[in-house]
Amino acid sequence: MRASWLIPRFLLVPLVCAGALSFVGCNNGRAQNAAAAAGRPPAPVVVATSEQRDIPIQVAAIGNVEAFQTVQIRSQVNGQIEEILFKEGEDVRKGQLLVRLDRRPFQADLDKAVGQQRHDEAQAENSRLQAERYSALEKQGVASHEQADQVRTQAKADASAVEVDKAAVEAARVQLQYTDIFAPMDARTGALMMNRGNLIKANDTPYLVQLNQVIPIYVTFSVPESVLDQVRRYSSTRKLAVFAYPKGQTTNPAEGYLSFIDNGVDMTTGTVKLKATFANKDRRLWPGEFVDTVLQLSVEKNAIVVQTRAIQSGQQGEYVYVVTPQDTAESRPVKTTGTYRDLTVVSAGLKPGERVIVGGHLRVAPNAKVAVQGEKSGTQAGAPPSAGSGGGGS
Repeated sequence: MRASWLIPRFLLVPLVCAGALSFVGCNNGRAQNAAAAAGRPPAPVVVATSEQRDIPIQVAAIGNVEAFQTVQIRSQVNGQIEEILFKEGEDVRKGQLLVRLDRRPFQADLDKAVGQQRHDEAQAENSRLQAERYSALEKQGVASHEQADQVRTQAKADASAVEVDKAAVEAARVQLQYTDIFAPMDARTGALMMNRGNLIKANDTPYLVQLNQVIPIYVTFSVPESVLDQVRRYSSTRKLAVFAYPKGQTTNPAEGYLSFIDNGVDMTTGTVKLKATFANKDRRLWPGEFVDTVLQLSVEKNAIVVQTRAIQSGQQGEYVYVVTPQDTAESRPVKTTGTYRDLTVVSAGLKPGERVIVGGHLRVAPNAKVAVQGEKSGTQAGAPPSAGSGGGGS
């Protein structure tokens, strides 16, 4: 027996009516939404114009300033500090006398060594004359060969003693010279660790004073290993510029050049250590301070840029709102390749001269009317890039 499904006639009419009412209700809802969108007031926005310009390819990082050279001044002999000839925190020149120790014990040792040398020289001269006499007597047959050999041997021993005395005199003279301690380089002195009258030992701790060479000066910083290939490639053809911004400063950076790339990547952090050299004639950089460092790799020519605030992120990726000539907001997908200061480089999706929304995004809807309340002057770059951000165009 074939099964069949039949709807009773008394139920058919209500179902048809319900479907019709539902269709009419849906159409009425869409119409109401369209009417609401059409009746929405224009969203107030701030816009800026996309531009085409040359953008540096940069890598930013936190850097630490290091002295070009650091020397801890210590005594090479034991003695008493007799005189200190510099002030803490002042500049000193290479070869400048810094500290003088009591010279008297070392002068006495030198005089003693000189006296011993003169005594042995006289003894050696007498032995030489004796050797000459015995050699003559040996030829005449008056003195035996054994006696002559003994006298000649003694003469050689006395001559060797003189050489030993000369070395002792030179050593005593060097020890005396060590009582005057000179600056090994042009530098700036630190805090004095020992004062006049103190007894010091050779290579003792603490040291007398630390010297830091601040002209020129180093800045060390680390960059991700992902940019190491670019750094090596660009640095192989020319010196790469490095800019250092002391904390709290965003303009007029100190300018130097990349002078060192470490020979390995730190496995714990995935970074590589770099070092830049700065002339630092104005002494803006000081050993130990932290600075915002920017390494400039290259320059991307004629890049299209917008203010970074214009870039929005959605489920489909990055996009911007472009203001059309009809004052509506067009949602435009874009592809970005990097940042430079407060700018973003756009490789696809925008043309130079288009107006993009940089403020008031929350009230903007696609294809809805907007009211331009203000317009930024193009893409004026502001502060230096934040540490750790990548360079534009890379």
